[in-house]
Amino acid sequence: MVSTELVDSTIQHQKKYHRIADFSFKNQNGQTVTQKDFDNKIYVADFFFTTCQTICPIMTNHMVEIQKEIMNDNDVMLLSHTVTPEIDTVEQLKRYAVKKGVNDSKWHLVTGDKKEIYQLARKSYLAVKDNAYAGPFDMVHTENFMLIDKKRQIRGFYDGTNNEDIKRLLEDIKNLKKEYD
Repeated sequence: MVSTELVDSTIQHQKKYHRIADFSFKNQNGQTVTQKDFDNKIYVADFFFTTCQTICPIMTNHMVEIQKEIMNDNDVMLLSHTVTPEIDTVEQLKRYAVKKGVNDSKWHLVTGDKKEIYQLARKSYLAVKDNAYAGPFDMVHTENFMLIDKKRQIRGFYDGTNNEDIKRLLEDIKNLKKEYD
């Protein structure tokens, strides 16, 4: 169940058939990545930035762990969106990807239009609650990992800094895969 606190107020009552909106970003290799790249895939999404010194390194390390677990699974992918696209250029994302051991075929680190990224975070991934004091472009900084199914629907939220939540996420991926068998 999605916590209504996380949900942007404009979509709080559309939970049942809520789907991730179409998107188009550039990945760490300068390639355009859209929702079509995730057609018929289960994926884990998050929001981060390469210069973050607090929760992002822990989250990235957990994504690396997840990547190891799903490496040979063609049904599962990873998608990390930067929240500081003005800093996280394609070149910066590539350096970060190499440093962290990102496998390009499994895990897209994406950058693009800040407005599009933030709107996606708030209205599609329900990753962050709009702050009454924050403007629409104030930092979207959340520890949430979102599990997205093959219909582009959110199946769960997980604390990307919490080892137990990562175990639960991996278990939920296995259970979700069984639904498609």
